[in-house]
Amino acid sequence: MEPDLFTAAAEERQEKDPASSPLAVRMRPRTLDEVVGQQHLLKPGSPLRRLVGEGAGGPAGASSVILWGPPGIGKTTLAYVVSQATQKRFVELSAITAGVKEVRAVIEGARRAAGGYGKETVLFLDEIHRFSKAQQDSLLPAVENRWVTLIAATTENPYFSIISPLLSRSLLLTLEPLTDDDLSALMRRALTEERGLAGSVTLPEDAEAHLLRIAGGDARRALTALEAGAGSAIAKGEDEITLQTLEEAVDRAAVRYDRDGDQHYDVASALIKSIRGSDVDAALHYLARMIEAGEDPRFIARRLMISASEDIGLADPTALPLAVSAAQAVAMIGFPEAALTLSHATIALALAPKSNTATTAIGAALADVRAGLAGSVPTHLRDGHYKGAAKLGHAVGYVYPHDVPGAIAAQQYAPDEIHGKRYYEPTRYGAEARYADVVEKVRERLRAAGGSGGTDRG
Repeated sequence: MEPDLFTAAAEERQEKDPASSPLAVRMRPRTLDEVVGQQHLLKPGSPLRRLVGEGAGGPAGASSVILWGPPGIGKTTLAYVVSQATQKRFVELSAITAGVKEVRAVIEGARRAAGGYGKETVLFLDEIHRFSKAQQDSLLPAVENRWVTLIAATTENPYFSIISPLLSRSLLLTLEPLTDDDLSALMRRALTEERGLAGSVTLPEDAEAHLLRIAGGDARRALTALEAGAGSAIAKGEDEITLQTLEEAVDRAAVRYDRDGDQHYDVASALIKSIRGSDVDAALHYLARMIEAGEDPRFIARRLMISASEDIGLADPTALPLAVSAAQAVAMIGFPEAALTLSHATIALALAPKSNTATTAIGAALADVRAGLAGSVPTHLRDGHYKGAAKLGHAVGYVYPHDVPGAIAAQQYAPDEIHGKRYYEPTRYGAEARYADVVEKVRERLRAAGGSGGTDRG
C-alpha cells in the first residue's frame, strides 16, 4: 500500500464519529475556496488551482511548487486540499522519516502509473529542508521530466536549505503569516459549523482576543485552544467560553496588552527605560509581556538596536553589533526561538555601562545646522580631483594626515561658523574612558598652529 496523506482507516473513523478527530482536523478546508488567508496564492490560474485541475487545459501542465512559511499557516492544509480535489494519484512523504529508497520507490510507482494508466502523480514532501543534498538530488529527474508534480513544504529559507537545481525546476510560493482577521474568521467558522462546535458555545470579545494572543498566527494552536476552552465551558454547563474558563483550560493568563493601543507604546517605553536604568529584571519582565502579547519580534529588535546607540554608545562599543546580530537572528528564526535571542540582547544591554553622548552629540550638531550654522566647507577640504579645481583653490593646502607623525594634521576641518565648537563630551563610563583621553589629546593637536610639513593632496 502506497503512503497517503490521510489513511483510509482514519478517514473511515472520522466519517463514523467526526467528534473523535481534533477540531483542527475537522475544520481543515475541503476546497481551496475554504482556505483562510494566502489569497495571493489562490487567484484564478494560480499554480495551486492548476494542481487541482482548475484551468489545467492546454500545453502547459501544472508546475512543481515549494511552499515556504512558518508553522501553522496552511502548508499541509493546502496539500490536503489538493489531495482531496485532484483526480491525480497523491502520495505523501516526510523528510523526517523518508530517504532516497522511499523517494525512488515513489518515482518508480509514478512512472508505472503514468505509463500503464495515464495517471499523473502528485508527491507531497513535508519538511524538505531536512533532506540532504544527495536526497534532494534524487528528486531532480522526476521533477524535470514531470514523472511527479512535487509539492514540497519547508519552514526554512529555501535559498539556504534547498539545492539550486531543484529550486530552478519549481515555483517558490511564500505563505504569509495569518492575520488576526484570518484567525477570527476561522474560529467563527469552527464555532458555528456542524463539523466544528455546531453553535454549542459562544466566544466573547475578550476571550477571542486572548485566543489570538495565544495563537501567535498559528491556526492549529488557535483551534486547539478553542477546543480546550469549549470543552471546559460545556463541562461546566456554560454556553459561553469566558476569559476565565479559557485561561483555566489552556493554563495561560491573559496578558493585558493591546498591540495597536497605548499599551503597545507604554510597554515598549518601559522596556527601553528599564534597560537604560540597568534594571535587568524589569527589562526581562517587559520583554516577556511583549512576547506573550504576540508583539512582532522585529519591532522589539529594532528598539534594542536604538537603545544600544542611544543609551550605551561608546561606553560599550560591542553593544550595537550585538543588537544588530540579534535583529538579524530574529528575522531568520522567528518565534518561539527568537525569544531566546531577544533575552540574550536585553540582558547584555541592561548590564552594559551607559553613555548617552552619541545622542547628545548628534542632537547638538543637528540643532546648530537647523539654526543655520552650516557655513561653507573650507577650500582646502573641497574636492580637488577635477580639472580646474586648483585654480579655484580647492584642496590647495590640504595636509594628508597619514604623512605626518601620529596621523593627525593640525588644520581646520569645520566651517568658520562652528570652528572650535565641541559637540562630543565623553563620559568616563566603561570603554568610553579611553575615548575621553583620546579626544582631548586629538583636540589639542588640532588646535596647534601650522602644519607638520606633510604633503598637500587633493
